Amino acid sequence: MNEAIRPGVDSQAQEGPELSVIVPTFNERDNVTVLYRRLEATLVNVAWEVVFVDDDSPDGTSDVVRALALQDSRVRCIRRIGRRGLSGACIEGILASSAPYAAVIDADLQHDETQLPKMLLLLASDQADLVVGSRYIEGYKSEGFNKQRAGASALATEVARKMLRVEIADPMSGFFMVRRDRFEQLAPKLSVHGFKILLDLVASAQGNLRAVEIPYTFGARQHGESKLDSMVALDFLGLVLAKLTNDIVSLRFILFAMVGGIGLVVHLTTLFIALQLIKVPFAEAQAAGAIVAMTTNFVLNNFLTYRDQRLKGFAILRGLIMFYIVCSVGLLANVGVAFSVYDQEPIWWLAGLAGALMGVVWNYAMSGLFVWRKK
Repeated sequence: MNEAIRPGVDSQAQEGPELSVIVPTFNERDNVTVLYRRLEATLVNVAWEVVFVDDDSPDGTSDVVRALALQDSRVRCIRRIGRRGLSGACIEGILASSAPYAAVIDADLQHDETQLPKMLLLLASDQADLVVGSRYIEGYKSEGFNKQRAGASALATEVARKMLRVEIADPMSGFFMVRRDRFEQLAPKLSVHGFKILLDLVASAQGNLRAVEIPYTFGARQHGESKLDSMVALDFLGLVLAKLTNDIVSLRFILFAMVGGIGLVVHLTTLFIALQLIKVPFAEAQAAGAIVAMTTNFVLNNFLTYRDQRLKGFAILRGLIMFYIVCSVGLLANVGVAFSVYDQEPIWWLAGLAGALMGVVWNYAMSGLFVWRKK
């Protein structure tokens, strides 16, 4: 096998790759070798490299990639520790690539790698800056897109196109190729959080990215697990809101604020129960509402806002305790302001709202510094 690989490696070492294929992975050890073989067969007339960006998969995906890299220098591995997320993986992979054109393709074997030469030709002939494998143009076929996922994707696509004025038919696609120089120009505007890197890329370009869409066959998943989870809808909504504000506020802050909105409902509900049903004094009721809301916020933020730095095992208890500590100043201000408002105007929900809003900015800033700090 080594002898068959070496001629391609030697010639590429002299000329450098023309195409970098970026593959974000998480628990894909059974797929990476199959995908590598498919790329090898498809890109036989192209100088290429493949960069697997692995989010520290517990199944040993990075070990399989490194074994391939020992046999073929066109294979590279970026192992990310302490951070997760499809968008961040794609950004790091493209910026670490060395070819003038970069393709993003999933490791689950559902994207059609045979379209890569056609996509490369469109970019190399200067017909486009971006080529998208689209599910919403004539010629697309699907073997592994269930009705529920297809419906959710179609709804998200319609929302993105109308709210962000995105022109392409499938901004939710995860299969595309882009000129690396254009990507580097837009990279500072992109969010490393979330899953919809193409939508972020196109929205950030504000119409200044020439795009061509081509149909492809969406295959059935073979092994591994989907990188999407039940919270991706809120993640998507946060990205849309961030782009609507021209990135004045970050996606992460918007997600934190959205979780805070849920916490506010929890806070007011607890306050109502304590005051109206249990009949405890207002100060104690407000403190109880704040503590219950803080706990709820911690859990939701751990699974959504900071999912790329998600705390697990004993770290969850440590993180919760630290969350209480760093939010203690906000809690004191919360109770103090609420009690002051209530003392002047005994409207429980107004006092509760005023107090709850006091700690939002403090909680966000301190949480990033001390609770979900980067390793």
